Amino acid sequence: ETLVQQARSFIYTTAQPPAIAAATLASLKLVQQETWRRDKLQKLIKQFRDGADQLGLPLMPSQTAIQPLLIGDDKKALKLGQDLEQHGILVGIIRPPTVPKNTARLRITLSTAHDAEHINKLLGALEASYGH
Repeated sequence: ETLVQQARSFIYTTAQPPAIAAATLASLKLVQQETWRRDKLQKLIKQFRDGADQLGLPLMPSQTAIQPLLIGDDKKALKLGQDLEQHGILVGIIRPPTVPKNTARLRITLSTAHDAEHINKLLGALEASYGH
């Protein structure tokens, strides 16, 4: 305990390096000055939710980049996730015990690296695979 509390190698290795502080300041300036990423992401979220609604997909409430699609059955969720992967689309498959029984879901995560064509591909793959 004495070494942990008094040894210089323990005491001074927990501080953030100056480069991390500079990078954090730079990122905060970008967040304040450049809104295009948030604007683009909001458009993608709306496009996905509108398309999912048209397909009658059971989306859970979320206005964030994470769009949970409630499947219910564990095996169906796993199969749907595998079908999407065969289309080149990777989504999280969330099953019990992480969520309550009969509430398995796909965790669809959108980002500004995606574009409208990606959303269309995802919706098409969901339309083709969801009913099976």
